[in-house]
Amino acid sequence: MSEVEEFEELRPLLFSIAYRVLGSVSEAEDAVQETWLRFDRSATRPTSTKAFLSATVTRISIDVLRSARVRREAYVGPWFPEPLLDDPYQDPARAAELADSVSMAALVLLERLSPLERAVFVLREVFGYGFDEVAATVERSEAACRQLLVRARRHMEAGRPRFAAVRTEREELSARFFDALREGDVAGLQELLAADVSMVGDGGGKTPQLARAVMGAGNVARLLAAVFPGLALIDVTFEPHEVNGQPGAIFRDRDGKVLQAMALDVLDGQIQAIRLVLNPDKLGHMGQVADARAVHHELRRARRPAR
Repeated sequence: MSEVEEFEELRPLLFSIAYRVLGSVSEAEDAVQETWLRFDRSATRPTSTKAFLSATVTRISIDVLRSARVRREAYVGPWFPEPLLDDPYQDPARAAELADSVSMAALVLLERLSPLERAVFVLREVFGYGFDEVAATVERSEAACRQLLVRARRHMEAGRPRFAAVRTEREELSARFFDALREGDVAGLQELLAADVSMVGDGGGKTPQLARAVMGAGNVARLLAAVFPGLALIDVTFEPHEVNGQPGAIFRDRDGKVLQAMALDVLDGQIQAIRLVLNPDKLGHMGQVADARAVHHELRRARRPAR
C-alpha cells in the first residue's frame, strides 16, 4: 500500500479526532491537511502509520486549540461548535462513545477542559487508545495522563447528558416537532418540549440572534410558533438532517443558501435543548451562506400589517 493510500484510509479517523479536539470542521480539515504534509515530508516510514498520524494530528490540534481559546474567550454570545452533518469515522465497537462525544452538548462541555485534558479525554475515552499511546502522543508520562483523564472526567460528568433514545424514537419525535414547527402549532410543540427546555442561538455577534436564552416549554413553543411559520412567507425552507449525531435541520433562503443549523438534544422522550448556529463563519462548509440580516429585514417587512 502506498503512503497516499495509507493516509486516505486513515483520513476519517484523523478528521474525527481533530474535530472533537477543536470543535471546528474547517480547523479539523486544516489539521488533517497539515498532518499529510508532515507525513509526506517524513524521511523514514513510521513503524505504525496509524500511531504516527494519530499523534501528529492530535499535536497539531492541541496547538491550534491553544490559540483558538484566546479567540473564544472574546467570543460574542454563546459558543457552539461548527455543525457536523456526517461523522466520517465509523467503529461499531465504539459507536456509543463516538455518537455521544460528537453531540453539541458534549462538545460544549469539552470547552471547559484544557487542551491537554481535552486531547487525553478524546483519545482515551472516545477512541480507546491505550495510556502508552496517549502518553506518547501528548508527550507526558502515563501517570500524568491518568491524572489529566481524571480531571477531564470530573468536568464532563458534572453536566454531561446521555442521549439514550434509540434512533427510531428520536426520528419519530423530531418528525413530529418539525411538522408542528411548519404549522405553528403551539400546543403540539409544547407537548414535545421538556418543561425546562432552553433555546439558545450562536451568532457570534455577526447576525441577528436571540438576545438571551429562552427558557421553559411554553415560552419556547410560543416563540417557535411565532417566528418559523413566517419564514415560509419569504421562501425560507428547512430540511431535517442529523446534526452532530442528534436530530436537527438546515435552514436555507429562497436561493438555497445556508441560513442556520438547528440541533435538538433529545432525552427521555422529550427535547431538552434547541441550539441554533447562525454565525456565518460556522456555516460555510455546508454550502454558500445566506445574508441573515437581509433575510431578517425581509421577514419584518413581510409580517408588517398592510395599510
